Amino acid sequence: MNENQWVPVTHESCKHVVGPFYHGTKAHLAIGTLLSPGYPSNYEEGRVLKDLYFSANLEPAIWGAELAMSFAGLEGRGHIYIVEPTGTFEDDPNLTNKRFPGNPTKSYRTRDPLKIVGVIEDWQGHPEEMVRGMMDALLDFKRRGDMFIED
Repeated sequence: MNENQWVPVTHESCKHVVGPFYHGTKAHLAIGTLLSPGYPSNYEEGRVLKDLYFSANLEPAIWGAELAMSFAGLEGRGHIYIVEPTGTFEDDPNLTNKRFPGNPTKSYRTRDPLKIVGVIEDWQGHPEEMVRGMMDALLDFKRRGDMFIED
């Protein structure tokens, strides 16, 4: 197999994917906490998510933390946790082959809890104007009626 050839990660094939894994959020949580799906989305008012999202790359978690804070209208940069999946997971269809061919962001989703096993304290966020630009792009996408979270 060509090393650049993408092999989808499915619930049946996810065991070969190793972390560490990261989750960015607005919530201040303790190590040992189990994150579970079923809470309101940080990005879409009135929507309850069926999945939890995480990544084997730090960059998507940074965006997750920053955007969660921005959508909530909160000051600060949010929190990034090191997480362990407690069950199976799959490629995040919101990114995989929609915005980025394959899964270069190494972003995944699960319906099982994620266990917080660590905290990333020292991370570099994006410039404020870059976060604002991403927010504007997501809001424009929403205004056009395009769902930006696929359950």
